Amino acid sequence: MRKHFRVKIFLLFTLASMTVASGASANPDSSTLTVEIDGLKNRQGQICVSIFASSQGFPSSASNAVQNQCVPITNKSEQVTFRNLKPGSYAVSALHDTKGDQKIHRNILGIPTEGFGFSSNPTILTGPPKFGDSAFLVAGPNTNIQIQLIYLLGG
Repeated sequence: MRKHFRVKIFLLFTLASMTVASGASANPDSSTLTVEIDGLKNRQGQICVSIFASSQGFPSSASNAVQNQCVPITNKSEQVTFRNLKPGSYAVSALHDTKGDQKIHRNILGIPTEGFGFSSNPTILTGPPKFGDSAFLVAGPNTNIQIQLIYLLGG
């Protein structure tokens, strides 16, 4: 019986070392999120995207975001990819930052003068959506979502 126990332990360690040596994923609980941004009115500036894991700071406080990215605009549709996310519930906000300063500009009435959007594409009535209105689940190795930008003042 003792001999079988040693054989099992040997096999266990052998299999474990083979998995590490073969380059298996270092973090099997890591997910990638690809966000497609559609509806850009022009190619000025950049698109800035933030991903949030809770309502804390959503949708506009980038310092509360899990990750942030800004990418130059090259097409009428852009993709931004976030890596190393833990599976769970997230919400994304996107801004067509025409001035390239990573700030949303507003007119004197407080209405955004740049395009913006949110995951799950919620209806915008009198203000930004709540986290729950934009939340979606990241599960598995790859998740893809689409955000349609909104321009309240024509873009």
